[in-house]
Amino acid sequence: MAREFDIIVYGATGYTGRLVAEHLLKTYGAASDLKWAMAGRNEAKLKEVRGLIGAPDSLPLVIANADDLASLTAMARRATAIISTAGPYQLYGSNLVAVCAAEGTDYVDLTGEPNWIHEMGIHQAAAKKSGARIVFSCGFDSIPFDLGAWFVEEAAKAKFGAYAPRVRSRVRAMQGSASGGTVASGQATMMAVQKNPAVMMTLMNPFALTEGFTGPAQPDGSAPYEDKVTGSWVGPFMMAMSNSKAVHRTNFALGHPWGTDFQYDEMVMLPGPPGAGEAPTFAMNNDLKPGDGPTK
Repeated sequence: MAREFDIIVYGATGYTGRLVAEHLLKTYGAASDLKWAMAGRNEAKLKEVRGLIGAPDSLPLVIANADDLASLTAMARRATAIISTAGPYQLYGSNLVAVCAAEGTDYVDLTGEPNWIHEMGIHQAAAKKSGARIVFSCGFDSIPFDLGAWFVEEAAKAKFGAYAPRVRSRVRAMQGSASGGTVASGQATMMAVQKNPAVMMTLMNPFALTEGFTGPAQPDGSAPYEDKVTGSWVGPFMMAMSNSKAVHRTNFALGHPWGTDFQYDEMVMLPGPPGAGEAPTFAMNNDLKPGDGPTK
């Protein structure tokens, strides 16, 4: 059945949610063939953000609270797809995944919390039954890396007639800093580890999101070395723990086209041996609060 909205942006008053709403407004307008709405728990803040991004008062607002299953269910029934930017997801995201899976509503987010994604596997059967597509990690975690590996493999197949058994991901010339939501997610994950040390096993396992499958040992990305293949010294990359799981999950979900022995590693390129210069960084400011973030 056709639903009232094609897309609802949930968490639209947050740092990233506002950027998403701004993008939709700039790209599609407020009264186009794409029917979309902004959602959150505070109507006054939603109205404020709607005005700040230059949207008309006619752009619909939806009130829903992460702790209120009835409001989340009502929201899910109104949308074909929900974009959730309301993290940390392990604190505020579980109910929304559950209702989207039950109601046949597509769901995307930008989580970098693999321990939580692992937990959300309990809704896989419900999503398959309803037809809902639940897609995690559609932000910096893990689009450049997940799709990057896919494009590299497709290029390898086109040029050499076969997929590569190993992909190296290398990050260079990165700018910017984390948002307050990213900082809060990292803190929530560390708290989860303190509560349950078994969570660390999930975080350290590159195949934590490939249920029932464990692949071969993966390249060690924990120490700097001279990577002669890419012609650069490389060092540990803070997002690799999350992104590598996404890449292996893609290979798994596609039926292992890259092989069951596929290897992947993700590191940051350095100007030389450790101490030779500054490496690209993704700054983490622990004083940031959810809703805060760097300039555009």
